[in-house]
Amino acid sequence: MFEIVREMEGDLICESIDEQWLKLKAGASNFRLACLPANEFPSWPGMEDKEEIYINAKILIEVIEKTLFATGESDTRYTLNGILFHVTPEQDVTVVGTDGHRLAIIKKNIEGSLTEEKKIIIPKKAATELRKILDKSEDNIKVTICKNHILFTKGKIEFLARLIEGTYPNYDQVIPKANEKLVTVQREPFMKVLRRVAIMSREHSHAVKLDLTENLISITSSNPDMGDAQDELAVEYKGEALSLGFNARYFIDILEAMSSEKIVMEMQAPLSPVLIKDETDSDYRCVIMPMRI
Repeated sequence: MFEIVREMEGDLICESIDEQWLKLKAGASNFRLACLPANEFPSWPGMEDKEEIYINAKILIEVIEKTLFATGESDTRYTLNGILFHVTPEQDVTVVGTDGHRLAIIKKNIEGSLTEEKKIIIPKKAATELRKILDKSEDNIKVTICKNHILFTKGKIEFLARLIEGTYPNYDQVIPKANEKLVTVQREPFMKVLRRVAIMSREHSHAVKLDLTENLISITSSNPDMGDAQDELAVEYKGEALSLGFNARYFIDILEAMSSEKIVMEMQAPLSPVLIKDETDSDYRCVIMPMRI
């Protein structure tokens, strides 16, 4: 029907015939579409034990965009195929996305409070579609949370999603707390170097190697079937030399989600998780796991 309407010109006339057919007419164009019984359409579920909070539309877009990329793709650990909304009675929400190799976490304030702490997992597909109907306005979106569903209300639009059942991993345990090696780097130049070097990385692993020395980072990749690549970038770092391997695509996704000119990487050992922070936004953090090279 959408394809037909998109191609039509002028006023459109719709007429139902015995609930089995729909006639569409515009000028000399005539279409007849077979229909299904309306009573077979899924009914709107009941919203028992519901509680309401309000999130600014601009903030809701931001938390989705900054975590959605890190969620799993058809992961057998089905809870990772969505983003976690961890809402507390203290009027804040922590939103988390992870696929086990990387993690993105952002914390924001909300209006309204819950009677108790809630952890709900919204499917990746639902979050993607929700993002499409939101705009970057200052309007508040009413969020109704119940046992199995979540409802977002924006004006006359109601967007309902079934929640993913299960227990989300303890994301706080993944975030490194004692990384001593600090590296400050210009985000855009670093992203460009990673993209260039990743061209010569292996197709499936996208592996690149980062060699860190005082105020300099060298990035290399190698593919026996294609060749190799090497590039370097000035950074702010003082400490012992360190070499780590990463999936370049995962790293680029994180850098694209951040917005400040500089990012800070906190490291510890070659195979320890790396904490990446946006220099101007302390509420947004990402973690990436190194890989063996």
